[in-house]
Amino acid sequence: MNTTKPSRSALPERESADPNGAALEPARLVIRLDAIVENFRKVCALASPAAAAAVVKADAYGCGMKEVATSLASAGKCESFFVARHSEGMALRPVLPQARIYVLDGAPADAVPALIAYRLTPVLNSLAEVAAWNAAAAEGGLELDAAIHVDTGMNRLGMPPAELALLSAEWRKRLSSLRVVLVMSHLACADDPKSAMNRIQLERFRTALALLPPAPASLSSSGGVLLGREFAFDLVRPGLALYGGNPQPDNPNPFGMVVRLTSRVLQLRFVDKGESVGYAASFRALRPTTIATLALGYADGLMRALANRGWVFVLGQRAPIVGRVSMDLMTVDVTDIDGVKVGTEAELLGDLVSLEDLAQAAGTASYEILTSLSRRAERQYLGAGA
Repeated sequence: MNTTKPSRSALPERESADPNGAALEPARLVIRLDAIVENFRKVCALASPAAAAAVVKADAYGCGMKEVATSLASAGKCESFFVARHSEGMALRPVLPQARIYVLDGAPADAVPALIAYRLTPVLNSLAEVAAWNAAAAEGGLELDAAIHVDTGMNRLGMPPAELALLSAEWRKRLSSLRVVLVMSHLACADDPKSAMNRIQLERFRTALALLPPAPASLSSSGGVLLGREFAFDLVRPGLALYGGNPQPDNPNPFGMVVRLTSRVLQLRFVDKGESVGYAASFRALRPTTIATLALGYADGLMRALANRGWVFVLGQRAPIVGRVSMDLMTVDVTDIDGVKVGTEAELLGDLVSLEDLAQAAGTASYEILTSLSRRAERQYLGAGA
């Protein structure tokens, strides 16, 4: 612990950065592609003999869809990918010309031409989408691939029980020009292995499969993979697990950390007891305090909710965030850390601060932390495909 309090003369209003450029860029996001590949292989081992697809929607959870997908396709031997938006599928197709790309948003009538042109496989969520996709196939003299999404309790997307009953009674007619390559559903409570909802949805899914033509089945995303092999069926769809998040936060995380977000100290300030820091004077020093200002803010994806409750690591020691997180800057208390100077690195996410640590401090989910990371911080890709 630093027992010698800095004087005002020891801490100038603004220290000068190294003129030779030692400070470098003020913020950096490192993405470990090898870790993503290793997490994918871990999922494959857990789900075997089921196959695994990769969920790369939302720019691969903020990690870069192109870089992640190419790494998984080459080093990870992944053959199937899921995106949410049609535009995501259209962007991914030139990158992976031979892969199967599922589009979770389905096949609304106005998206049908693009789905066909880019050879995308829609996840059909309703009888209306089934009708539109089947009609497009018949009119073009084609047999088009499709996935059928059955709602087993999420009540979000997917075919509800009444529509499933109608499809079951007439599937030969309604699917006459389609090749069903997957029947899928989505678990609502897979993050909690004790939830009774998991078993309820499992049984509902089994019932649904018996009503439809034989096809590969998929129920589980990341959390479902950890529920056991009976939830795996023929294909699992990991998302969060690939990017190092813990799909079941109450249990140890079996997946490796992928991202590391760091910044550098822009300025050091000495604050007397009773003085405030930042907008709205939300923090007041209870002792003479040394404040380090870091070059990251909510424009970089750091939640404003971290104000006065989150922390970073500086020189291997925990430094509390004090005051508000502003657009470009945040301030941390480094009073008890020796050796901090302008240019010193601070880790906001990575080896010492997990996704779950940061999410808990911000009162949100690790999914939101990942997908909020902006592209302003310099990105550095390491490993496969870099």
